[in-house]
Amino acid sequence: MTSRRLPRWGTGIIGFALVIGLWWLGAATVFRSVGSMPGGAIPTPGDVFVQLLTDGPAFYWPHVSVTVQEAAQGFLWGNSLALLLAGLVLVVPRIEKVALQIAVITYCIPIVAIGPIAYIVIGAPQSGDPSGTAVFLAAMSVFFTTVVGSLVGLKAADAASLDIVTAYGGGRFTQLRLVRVIAGLPSVLSALQVAAPAAFLGAILGEYLGGVERGLGIAMLVAGSSANVDRVWSLALVAGLMAGLGYAIFALIARVATPWARAA
Repeated sequence: MTSRRLPRWGTGIIGFALVIGLWWLGAATVFRSVGSMPGGAIPTPGDVFVQLLTDGPAFYWPHVSVTVQEAAQGFLWGNSLALLLAGLVLVVPRIEKVALQIAVITYCIPIVAIGPIAYIVIGAPQSGDPSGTAVFLAAMSVFFTTVVGSLVGLKAADAASLDIVTAYGGGRFTQLRLVRVIAGLPSVLSALQVAAPAAFLGAILGEYLGGVERGLGIAMLVAGSSANVDRVWSLALVAGLMAGLGYAIFALIARVATPWARAA
């Protein structure tokens, strides 16, 4: 008798139910008296859901739209530069060590340390505009992941296919265009999949530095300063959902664009 495995959506539902159950149990018991906030620092899922309904889309959408713009711009800039650098390494292999050092430096510099410097250099945005600092931190958050993921994928091209291009007189750029891009597409899309929520987190951290009127980061800061714990958690939940949506979009793109990788 063969054992039947649960589908992915089934395990996802079970995992989600367990998280909600543990959250509710902890908020109602262990963490009820933790913190200086009335009722504890961790509200129950029910309290957060009620806060979401009370505030409504009219409150959340202006903040979400700004943060999404910042994350999208940072995602575009950071990944474009990362892909350009990875492609350049394959065309000019001598610069690989320098390229990796640049990527590692961007990864090792703490965002909370570079953020204030970026804010001083870039300055505050115009009223209602996205924050340039948030865009910069979003770009930094995705650069390392995309550079490394892209290089791993682009280098995984079949050696025989590369030899055929060489035999027909093609150079490294032709190999990159005809062979390596196709071979590396699954790894590139996987890197972009991880980069999507990272860009969103970088944008929120950029908003924490101030200078913006709207955005999930500044909204959480204001809610925290006014001791509105339920709203802080509801904003954090919305931020998590948006980051997860970005991850899911690129997972869907990877599934459609690279069916051979899924089969393998």
